[in-house]
Amino acid sequence: MTSSAHPSDTDRFPFGATREHADGGGTAASGTEPDAGADTAASSEAVMQAAAERIKTLEAELAEMRDKWMRSEAETQNVRARGRREAEDARQFAVQKFARDVVEAAENLRRGLQSLPAAGTDDSPLLTKLREGFEGVERSFTGILERNGISGADPTGAPFDANLHQAMAEQPTADHPPGTVIQSWSSAWTLNGRLLKPAMVVVAKAPDVPASSSAPAAQPAPDAGETAGADAPRAAPNFDRTV
Repeated sequence: MTSSAHPSDTDRFPFGATREHADGGGTAASGTEPDAGADTAASSEAVMQAAAERIKTLEAELAEMRDKWMRSEAETQNVRARGRREAEDARQFAVQKFARDVVEAAENLRRGLQSLPAAGTDDSPLLTKLREGFEGVERSFTGILERNGISGADPTGAPFDANLHQAMAEQPTADHPPGTVIQSWSSAWTLNGRLLKPAMVVVAKAPDVPASSSAPAAQPAPDAGETAGADAPRAAPNFDRTV
């Protein structure tokens, strides 16, 4: 029988393959494989190059954004610190003008105490009570000022400080080193370390040196006759005596 003697193409080429596929398919595939591999390598290299360039661009953008962020953060920190400092200054020195006026009252109270006679054994009870009352009021008033950051200091005997003192006069003296405050007309007042009112002071300076002690005294010029007698030869003494 024909069907049994000559097997069909389906029996010879199973899984749906045909003669044309078996004869020419391998040749066509083998002829196009090198070109496909080259195209794939070229495309892969192009993709890698594009990816590298993209990564480099993104890294540059990241560095730029990081720099901007750091600058912005530093500026924000500076603004916050400046705001805290200004708020603290406002809290501490908002009453500066009022404190300066209060200092005037404290100085007037001190002048009133200094105008009283010095304490003595023969003082009347009224004067003693008046002095004690003024001193108590001054101590209480000074304590209130100090609790609010206002303090005064008597600079007598301290070195002159241009930041705290205002020199009203200089006085030559040998009892104090030059530049020492020998007298103060008022105290130096500060508010939380900031100067409110400088102290009016008298500063010591070196005493003036007399001109006679600094230069040797001039010797008087010799008389012309004395000079001539000194230069002329002396006569020999005469020992002959007439009896």
